[in-house]
Amino acid sequence: PSTSFFPSPSCSRSKSHFYFIALPALFKQELQDTEAEEGGTVTLRCELTKPKAPVEWKKGDVTLYPGLKYELRQQGCAAELVIHDLEVEDS
Repeated sequence: PSTSFFPSPSCSRSKSHFYFIALPALFKQELQDTEAEEGGTVTLRCELTKPKAPVEWKKGDVTLYPGLKYELRQQGCAAELVIHDLEVEDS
C-alpha cells in the first residue's frame, strides 16, 4: 500500500521492468505548542503517515540524541520526544 509501481518505458512482452517508488512520510498530525514548567518534563508528539518512518529530532540545526536529557520514542506512526529537566534554553 505504501509503494507505487510504475512500469518502465523499456517494458517488452518477454521481459518486464518495474520502478519501485516509495512514498515519503508526511505529517498526519504535526507538533503542537506545549507549555511546561522549568525543571519539569514535556512530551512532544507527532503522527506520520507511514509506520516506523525514520525520524530525526532537531532544535534549530542541532540534531538531538537520546540520553539523560532527551528520550526518543516511536511506535507505529507516532513519534515522541521527551525532554527532561526543562530549562529556559529548551524553548
